[in-house]
Amino acid sequence: MNTSQWIRSLIKPGPRPAIPIMTHPGIEIIGRTVLDAVTDGEVHYNAVKALNDKFPQAAACTTIMDLTVEAEAFGCEIYFSQNEVPSVKGRLVSNAAEIEALPVPGIAAARVPQYLKAVRLATENIDKPVFAGCIGPYSLAGRLYDMTEIMMAIYTEPDAANLLLEKCTAFIFDYCRAIKQTGAAGVIMAEPAAGLLSDDDCRLYSSVYIKKIVDEVQSEDFAVILHNCGNTGQCTGAMFHTGAMGYHFGNKIDIVEVLQQAPADVLIMGNIDPVGVLKMGTPEQVEQQTAMLLDTTRGYYNYIISSGCDTPPEVPFENIEAFYRTVEDFG
Repeated sequence: MNTSQWIRSLIKPGPRPAIPIMTHPGIEIIGRTVLDAVTDGEVHYNAVKALNDKFPQAAACTTIMDLTVEAEAFGCEIYFSQNEVPSVKGRLVSNAAEIEALPVPGIAAARVPQYLKAVRLATENIDKPVFAGCIGPYSLAGRLYDMTEIMMAIYTEPDAANLLLEKCTAFIFDYCRAIKQTGAAGVIMAEPAAGLLSDDDCRLYSSVYIKKIVDEVQSEDFAVILHNCGNTGQCTGAMFHTGAMGYHFGNKIDIVEVLQQAPADVLIMGNIDPVGVLKMGTPEQVEQQTAMLLDTTRGYYNYIISSGCDTPPEVPFENIEAFYRTVEDFG
Protein backbone atom coordinates (compact mmCIF):
# COMPACT_ATOMS: atom_id res chain seq x y z
CA MET A 1 0.00 0.00 0.00
CA ASN A 2 1.02 3.63 -0.34
CA THR A 3 1.51 4.44 3.33
CA SER A 4 2.39 8.09 2.70
CA GLN A 5 -0.89 8.60 0.87
CA TRP A 6 -2.78 6.83 3.66
CA ILE A 7 -1.18 9.13 6.25
CA ARG A 8 -2.12 12.19 4.21
CA SER A 9 -5.69 10.91 4.05
CA LEU A 10 -5.83 10.90 7.87
CA ILE A 11 -4.64 14.49 8.25
CA LYS A 12 -7.86 16.35 7.56
CA PRO A 13 -10.89 17.77 9.37
CA GLY A 14 -13.55 15.30 10.38
CA PRO A 15 -13.86 12.27 12.65
CA ARG A 16 -10.69 11.48 14.56
CA PRO A 17 -8.98 8.20 13.69
CA ALA A 18 -8.00 5.89 16.55
CA ILE A 19 -5.01 3.52 16.51
CA PRO A 20 -4.35 2.11 19.96
CA ILE A 21 -1.29 -0.11 20.27
CA MET A 22 -3.25 -3.16 21.25
CA THR A 23 -2.86 -6.91 20.75
CA HIS A 24 -3.17 -8.59 24.14
CA PRO A 25 -7.00 -8.46 24.28
CA GLY A 26 -6.97 -10.45 21.04
CA ILE A 27 -4.95 -13.18 22.76
CA GLU A 28 -7.69 -13.41 25.36
CA ILE A 29 -10.41 -13.50 22.69
CA ILE A 30 -8.90 -16.63 21.12
CA GLY A 31 -8.32 -18.29 24.48
CA ARG A 32 -4.53 -18.47 24.26
CA THR A 33 -1.75 -17.25 26.54
CA VAL A 34 0.79 -14.49 26.13
CA LEU A 35 3.46 -17.19 25.96
CA ASP A 36 1.63 -18.79 23.02
CA ALA A 37 1.49 -15.51 21.13
CA VAL A 38 5.09 -14.41 21.68
CA THR A 39 6.48 -17.78 20.57
CA ASP A 40 4.12 -18.71 17.71
CA GLY A 41 3.59 -16.37 14.77
CA GLU A 42 0.28 -17.94 13.77
CA VAL A 43 -1.20 -17.53 17.26
CA HIS A 44 0.10 -13.96 17.27
CA TYR A 45 -1.61 -13.26 13.93
CA ASN A 46 -4.85 -14.91 15.05
CA ALA A 47 -4.90 -12.59 18.06
CA VAL A 48 -4.42 -9.51 15.85
CA LYS A 49 -7.19 -10.66 13.52
CA ALA A 50 -9.60 -11.58 16.33
CA LEU A 51 -9.17 -8.17 17.93
CA ASN A 52 -9.72 -6.43 14.61
CA ASP A 53 -12.85 -8.51 13.99
CA LYS A 54 -14.24 -7.53 17.40
CA PHE A 55 -13.16 -3.88 17.24
CA PRO A 56 -12.95 -2.90 13.56
CA GLN A 57 -12.99 0.81 14.43
CA ALA A 58 -9.19 1.04 14.59
CA ALA A 59 -7.72 2.74 11.53
CA ALA A 60 -4.79 0.27 11.55
CA CYS A 61 -3.69 -2.92 13.27
CA THR A 62 -0.57 -3.32 15.38
CA THR A 63 1.40 -6.36 16.50
CA ILE A 64 2.75 -6.99 19.99
CA MET A 65 5.31 -4.49 21.29
CA ASP A 66 7.77 -7.09 22.63
CA LEU A 67 11.07 -5.46 23.56
CA THR A 68 12.86 -8.77 24.13
CA VAL A 69 12.80 -10.19 20.59
CA GLU A 70 15.91 -8.40 19.36
CA ALA A 71 17.81 -8.87 22.63
CA GLU A 72 17.14 -12.61 22.48
CA ALA A 73 18.43 -12.68 18.91
CA PHE A 74 21.74 -11.27 20.18
CA GLY A 75 21.87 -14.00 22.83
CA CYS A 76 20.20 -12.57 25.94
CA GLU A 77 18.42 -14.94 28.29
CA ILE A 78 14.69 -14.21 28.38
CA TYR A 79 12.22 -14.81 31.19
CA PHE A 80 8.89 -16.15 29.91
CA SER A 81 5.66 -16.68 31.79
CA GLN A 82 2.20 -17.76 30.67
CA ASN A 83 0.41 -14.42 30.92
CA GLU A 84 3.02 -11.68 31.27
CA VAL A 85 5.15 -9.98 28.66
CA PRO A 86 8.69 -11.44 28.42
CA SER A 87 11.65 -9.73 30.08
CA VAL A 88 15.44 -9.83 29.73
CA LYS A 89 17.41 -11.63 32.46
CA GLY A 90 20.82 -10.17 33.32
CA ARG A 91 23.22 -8.59 30.85
CA LEU A 92 24.91 -10.04 27.79
CA VAL A 93 28.05 -7.87 27.52
CA SER A 94 29.89 -6.00 30.27
CA ASN A 95 33.00 -4.39 28.79
CA ALA A 96 34.53 -2.99 25.62
CA ALA A 97 36.20 -6.25 24.65
CA GLU A 98 32.93 -8.17 24.85
CA ILE A 99 31.19 -5.49 22.77
CA GLU A 100 33.97 -5.76 20.18
CA ALA A 101 33.53 -9.54 20.01
CA LEU A 102 29.73 -9.43 19.88
CA PRO A 103 28.43 -10.64 16.49
CA VAL A 104 25.41 -9.03 14.83
CA PRO A 105 22.83 -11.81 14.46
CA GLY A 106 20.85 -12.61 11.35
CA ILE A 107 17.10 -12.25 11.14
CA ALA A 108 16.67 -16.03 11.42
CA ALA A 109 17.79 -15.85 15.05
CA ALA A 110 15.57 -16.81 18.00
CA ARG A 111 11.91 -15.68 17.69
CA VAL A 112 12.42 -13.12 14.92
CA PRO A 113 10.99 -15.45 12.22
CA GLN A 114 7.82 -15.95 14.29
CA TYR A 115 7.27 -12.20 14.53
CA LEU A 116 7.84 -11.79 10.82
CA LYS A 117 5.36 -14.60 10.22
CA ALA A 118 2.73 -12.82 12.32
CA VAL A 119 3.22 -9.57 10.40
CA ARG A 120 3.11 -11.31 7.03
CA LEU A 121 -0.10 -13.21 7.86
CA ALA A 122 -1.76 -10.07 9.21
CA THR A 123 -0.76 -8.06 6.14
CA GLU A 124 -2.07 -10.75 3.79
CA ASN A 125 -5.38 -11.33 5.59
CA ILE A 126 -6.47 -8.05 7.19
CA ASP A 127 -7.80 -5.34 4.91
CA LYS A 128 -6.23 -2.35 6.60
CA PRO A 129 -2.71 -1.10 7.31
CA VAL A 130 -0.65 -3.32 9.62
CA PHE A 131 2.19 -1.89 11.71
CA ALA A 132 4.81 -4.22 13.13
CA GLY A 133 6.89 -3.46 16.19
CA CYS A 134 10.60 -3.30 16.89
CA ILE A 135 12.90 -1.85 19.52
CA GLY A 136 15.08 1.23 19.08
CA PRO A 137 18.90 1.11 19.15
CA TYR A 138 19.49 2.80 22.51
CA SER A 139 16.84 0.71 24.25
CA LEU A 140 18.32 -2.46 22.74
CA ALA A 141 21.81 -1.45 23.85
CA GLY A 142 20.48 -1.00 27.36
CA ARG A 143 19.07 -4.51 27.37
CA LEU A 144 22.37 -5.97 26.16
CA TYR A 145 24.66 -3.91 28.43
CA ASP A 146 22.30 -3.07 31.34
CA MET A 147 20.31 0.14 31.38
CA THR A 148 22.20 1.82 34.21
CA GLU A 149 25.54 0.80 32.73
CA ILE A 150 24.79 2.12 29.25
CA MET A 151 23.75 5.47 30.72
CA MET A 152 27.18 5.71 32.37
CA ALA A 153 29.06 4.27 29.39
CA ILE A 154 27.99 7.04 27.03
CA TYR A 155 30.10 9.37 29.23
CA THR A 156 32.88 7.07 30.50
CA GLU A 157 33.34 4.78 27.47
CA PRO A 158 31.75 6.59 24.51
CA ASP A 159 33.67 4.61 21.90
CA ALA A 160 32.45 1.28 23.30
CA ALA A 161 28.89 2.62 23.68
CA ASN A 162 28.86 3.86 20.09
CA LEU A 163 30.19 0.56 18.79
CA LEU A 164 27.40 -1.27 20.61
CA LEU A 165 24.86 1.19 19.20
CA GLU A 166 26.22 0.63 15.70
CA LYS A 167 25.77 -3.12 16.07
CA CYS A 168 22.26 -2.68 17.44
CA THR A 169 21.43 -0.35 14.55
CA ALA A 170 22.75 -2.82 11.98
CA PHE A 171 20.49 -5.56 13.29
CA ILE A 172 17.42 -3.34 13.61
CA PHE A 173 17.96 -2.14 10.04
CA ASP A 174 17.98 -5.72 8.79
CA TYR A 175 14.89 -6.49 10.85
CA CYS A 176 13.01 -3.43 9.55
CA ARG A 177 13.96 -4.32 5.98
CA ALA A 178 12.54 -7.82 6.52
CA ILE A 179 9.37 -6.33 8.01
CA LYS A 180 9.04 -4.10 4.96
CA GLN A 181 9.30 -7.15 2.71
CA THR A 182 6.22 -8.67 4.39
CA GLY A 183 4.12 -5.84 2.94
CA ALA A 184 3.51 -4.13 6.28
CA ALA A 185 2.57 -0.45 6.19
CA GLY A 186 5.33 0.37 8.61
CA VAL A 187 6.95 -0.24 11.95
CA ILE A 188 6.43 1.27 15.39
CA MET A 189 9.95 1.59 16.80
CA ALA A 190 9.93 1.62 20.60
CA GLU A 191 12.75 3.67 22.11
CA PRO A 192 11.56 4.28 25.70
CA ALA A 193 15.04 4.24 27.26
CA ALA A 194 15.98 7.34 25.26
CA GLY A 195 13.35 9.19 27.27
CA LEU A 196 15.82 9.14 30.17
CA LEU A 197 18.27 11.30 28.21
CA SER A 198 18.54 15.03 27.63
CA ASP A 199 17.72 16.37 24.17
CA ASP A 200 21.40 16.61 23.23
CA ASP A 201 22.21 13.10 24.45
CA CYS A 202 19.08 11.69 22.84
CA ARG A 203 20.23 13.11 19.51
CA LEU A 204 23.75 11.69 19.91
CA TYR A 205 22.91 8.22 21.22
CA SER A 206 19.46 7.53 19.80
CA SER A 207 18.20 9.87 17.08
CA VAL A 208 21.37 9.75 14.96
CA TYR A 209 21.12 5.97 14.77
CA ILE A 210 17.37 5.91 14.20
CA LYS A 211 17.77 8.44 11.40
CA LYS A 212 20.15 6.04 9.64
CA ILE A 213 17.42 3.39 9.70
CA VAL A 214 14.71 5.85 8.66
CA ASP A 215 16.80 7.10 5.74
CA GLU A 216 17.25 3.55 4.47
CA VAL A 217 13.85 1.90 4.99
CA GLN A 218 11.24 4.65 5.07
CA SER A 219 9.53 5.20 1.73
CA GLU A 220 6.16 5.94 0.16
CA ASP A 221 4.99 2.45 1.11
CA PHE A 222 6.67 2.08 4.52
CA ALA A 223 6.53 4.41 7.51
CA VAL A 224 8.58 4.51 10.68
CA ILE A 225 6.56 5.59 13.73
CA LEU A 226 8.91 6.46 16.61
CA HIS A 227 7.54 5.60 20.05
CA ASN A 228 9.10 7.06 23.19
CA CYS A 229 6.94 6.70 26.28
CA GLY A 230 9.87 7.74 28.50
CA ASN A 231 9.97 11.27 27.07
CA THR A 232 8.35 13.80 29.41
CA GLY A 233 9.00 16.69 27.02
CA GLN A 234 12.75 17.22 27.28
CA CYS A 235 13.75 15.30 24.14
CA THR A 236 10.86 15.85 21.74
CA GLY A 237 13.09 17.89 19.43
CA ALA A 238 15.54 15.01 19.24
CA MET A 239 12.71 12.68 18.25
CA PHE A 240 11.68 14.98 15.39
CA HIS A 241 15.31 14.99 14.21
CA THR A 242 14.90 11.37 13.05
CA GLY A 243 12.62 12.28 10.14
CA ALA A 244 10.04 9.61 10.94
CA MET A 245 6.56 9.86 9.43
CA GLY A 246 4.95 9.65 12.85
CA TYR A 247 5.65 9.93 16.58
CA HIS A 248 3.98 8.08 19.42
CA PHE A 249 4.03 9.39 23.00
CA GLY A 250 3.34 8.05 26.48
CA ASN A 251 0.96 9.38 29.08
CA LYS A 252 3.62 11.40 30.98
CA ILE A 253 3.79 14.10 28.28
CA ASP A 254 1.53 17.04 27.41
CA ILE A 255 0.34 16.03 23.93
CA VAL A 256 -0.84 19.56 23.10
CA GLU A 257 2.68 20.91 23.69
CA VAL A 258 3.98 18.22 21.34
CA LEU A 259 1.44 19.16 18.68
CA GLN A 260 2.44 22.81 18.95
CA GLN A 261 6.05 21.85 18.16
CA ALA A 262 5.38 19.17 15.57
CA PRO A 263 5.39 19.51 11.78
CA ALA A 264 1.78 19.49 10.60
CA ASP A 265 2.42 16.74 8.03
CA VAL A 266 3.52 14.02 10.48
CA LEU A 267 1.31 11.92 12.71
CA ILE A 268 1.32 12.61 16.45
CA MET A 269 -0.10 9.68 18.41
CA GLY A 270 -0.97 9.03 22.06
CA ASN A 271 -1.46 9.07 24.92
CA ILE A 272 -4.11 7.51 27.19
CA ASP A 273 -2.54 5.75 30.17
CA PRO A 274 -2.65 2.06 29.18
CA VAL A 275 -2.48 0.78 32.77
CA GLY A 276 -3.96 3.45 35.03
CA VAL A 277 -6.89 4.24 32.72
CA LEU A 278 -7.44 1.52 30.11
CA LYS A 279 -6.71 -1.42 32.41
CA MET A 280 -7.43 -0.17 35.93
CA GLY A 281 -9.99 2.54 35.23
CA THR A 282 -13.77 2.30 34.92
CA PRO A 283 -15.55 2.73 31.57
CA GLU A 284 -16.62 6.17 32.79
CA GLN A 285 -13.00 7.12 33.45
CA VAL A 286 -11.97 5.85 30.02
CA GLU A 287 -14.74 7.93 28.45
CA GLN A 288 -13.67 11.00 30.42
CA GLN A 289 -9.99 10.72 29.53
CA THR A 290 -10.71 9.95 25.88
CA ALA A 291 -13.11 12.86 25.53
CA MET A 292 -10.67 15.22 27.26
CA LEU A 293 -7.85 14.26 24.88
CA LEU A 294 -10.04 14.66 21.83
CA ASP A 295 -11.30 18.03 23.03
CA THR A 296 -7.90 19.49 23.93
CA THR A 297 -6.42 18.39 20.60
CA ARG A 298 -9.32 19.75 18.56
CA GLY A 299 -8.00 21.47 15.43
CA TYR A 300 -4.78 19.46 15.22
CA TYR A 301 -5.68 17.29 12.26
CA ASN A 302 -2.44 15.27 12.44
CA TYR A 303 -3.39 13.94 15.88
CA ILE A 304 -4.30 10.25 16.20
CA ILE A 305 -5.73 9.16 19.52
CA SER A 306 -4.01 6.08 20.91
CA SER A 307 -2.88 4.35 24.05
CA GLY A 308 0.28 5.75 25.60
CA CYS A 309 2.06 2.42 25.09
CA ASP A 310 1.20 -1.19 24.29
CA THR A 311 -1.92 -2.08 26.25
CA PRO A 312 -1.16 -4.80 28.80
CA PRO A 313 -2.93 -8.14 29.28
CA GLU A 314 -6.35 -8.18 30.94
CA VAL A 315 -7.71 -4.83 29.78
CA PRO A 316 -11.50 -5.05 30.34
CA PHE A 317 -13.44 -5.24 27.10
CA GLU A 318 -15.97 -2.75 28.43
CA ASN A 319 -13.13 -0.22 28.67
CA ILE A 320 -12.11 -0.84 25.06
CA GLU A 321 -15.76 -0.41 24.05
CA ALA A 322 -15.93 2.85 26.04
CA PHE A 323 -12.82 4.13 24.25
CA TYR A 324 -14.15 3.48 20.75
CA ARG A 325 -17.65 4.67 21.64
CA THR A 326 -16.28 7.99 22.86
CA VAL A 327 -14.17 8.44 19.72
CA GLU A 328 -17.19 7.72 17.55
CA ASP A 329 -19.48 10.03 19.52
CA PHE A 330 -16.92 12.84 19.35
CA GLY A 331 -16.63 12.45 15.59
